[in-house]
Amino acid sequence: MAVRPTAIAVPVGRASRDGLVAAVVRFARKKPLGAAGGVLMLVMLVTAVFADVLQTHDPIATNAAYTLGAPNAEHWLGTDHLGRDIYSRIVHGARVSLVVGVASTLLGSVLGGIIGLLSGYVGGKSDLVTQRVLDILQGLPLLVLALVMSAALGPAVHNVIIAISIPIVPRAARVIRASVLSIREMQYVEAARALGVRHVRIAFRHILPNTIGPFIVLCTAQLGSAILVEATLSFLTLGVPEPYPSWGRMLSVSAAEYAQKAPHLVLFPGVAISLVVFGSNLLGDALRDTLDPRLRGS
Repeated sequence: MAVRPTAIAVPVGRASRDGLVAAVVRFARKKPLGAAGGVLMLVMLVTAVFADVLQTHDPIATNAAYTLGAPNAEHWLGTDHLGRDIYSRIVHGARVSLVVGVASTLLGSVLGGIIGLLSGYVGGKSDLVTQRVLDILQGLPLLVLALVMSAALGPAVHNVIIAISIPIVPRAARVIRASVLSIREMQYVEAARALGVRHVRIAFRHILPNTIGPFIVLCTAQLGSAILVEATLSFLTLGVPEPYPSWGRMLSVSAAEYAQKAPHLVLFPGVAISLVVFGSNLLGDALRDTLDPRLRGS
């Protein structure tokens, strides 16, 4: 008599969690540098979210008795020229950098993605005019265009986000448009057109989901650049204003006058910026190699 195999019910949530864990472990084994970059970005995320818990002092409170103090048991990374705790300011600076970096990257990538989607799908003269406008925007370096926008809008958190997101738009539009040009010629898109499906539905329901891979790679690649540009703008006093703790502004205040007598004022914010940008670039390159079918196995 044949014996039927016993069916074991596995909860969907548990199965999805196991699959996610397996995917993360496989990614870490194949791309150890990318995994290291992901760990650095995770540390920054945790630091930004729990900055109020991780801080040891008020990041904006001054104390004249501890001016330019060296690292010690009370102030782990020393104090600045106003007696403010550098460790607490770096911890809260992670929150500012993450908010500005993520918000500007998402804003610029989403706007550019929509422009690239519509431009690539519609084609014709509309695509030609759109690409020439994007050429003009992309002709200026990201930092130069961000400087112009920030100087015009003024130093404020939301203005910095807008100033950094504008240069990202043409880069995102080009990446998404390149994907759309190849996807729109596929058979399932032709079948949808033959069935009389509206163009808007084809673009946003059938083509847009297939650009998620390049979109994720684009966001991770631009995040490091956005954080670096925010630090540069703050260094030039065009970015996040006081009293918000910003890594770039910490360098701007201390680099010129106190770099020699108190090198820790420059060292620790510079290391924080370098690690975050380095981690973002490593993670972005690994995700590109993983999600791009042409680069799999490389």
